Amino acid sequence: MTRFSVNGRAVTVDAEPDMPLLWALRDHLGLTGTKFGCGIAACGACTVHVDGQPVRSCSFSLSEAEDKHVTTIEGLSDNRSHPLQQAWIAEQVPQCGYCQSGMIMAAAALINDKPHPTDEDIDAAITNLCRCGTYARIRAAVHRAAGDA
Repeated sequence: MTRFSVNGRAVTVDAEPDMPLLWALRDHLGLTGTKFGCGIAACGACTVHVDGQPVRSCSFSLSEAEDKHVTTIEGLSDNRSHPLQQAWIAEQVPQCGYCQSGMIMAAAALINDKPHPTDEDIDAAITNLCRCGTYARIRAAVHRAAGDA
């Protein structure tokens, strides 16, 4: 049994301690906004926050989440009112949309750390992959959410 909080709610997951956090979130807790992409922590589709820091949940074990605070895309806002979600809509960032929850979570961590990031800050902090190549719109959305657009 692993105990932690997800989106401000205490949870207990009965699963193998080496199970990736991604599968605990999706299969045990029904939080399917976090996506499986590559399984090797390269693409970032599975990005969530653990104690406020972005992590690739496909390579973060359930046991590492013990007594931690996890935030998923569902935890940013239940009605798309988070500034990044609003900016993503305004800038029409998604094409296929698959990577977007991980992108938004990476961007949220960046803005929490650097409220007014430069393009260079964005490029350095958001290493998630977008197969559709929406990087220019992602930068524009981050600047909009930061109030710099």
